[in-house]
Amino acid sequence: MGKGKLAVQVAHAAVTAADLTRRVRKEWYDEWLRQGQKKIVVKVRGPDELKEIFSRACEEGLPAVIIADQGLTQLPPGTVTAVGIGPAPSELIDKITGHLKLL
Repeated sequence: MGKGKLAVQVAHAAVTAADLTRRVRKEWYDEWLRQGQKKIVVKVRGPDELKEIFSRACEEGLPAVIIADQGLTQLPPGTVTAVGIGPAPSELIDKITGHLKLL
């Protein structure tokens, strides 16, 4: 996936996860807004690890979304490209993603 496509997929994940959090954990969303809307992008080895991160976030009760591409440009339809978690307290997200390297 090209750099522009990657940026768009990350943006989809961030916007969608923030909207979900606003609806299900408004206090986390409001705190995130007050603190400057921090975002961290990490990398995984592939789609299986991405799906595992999503599953673990859901199991921990964190607002999480999985992004699948529509297949209009570079990727086949349904290709899982990104996961958005939170906004949520950093220590909760770090339990799931803290071992991953920054992109």
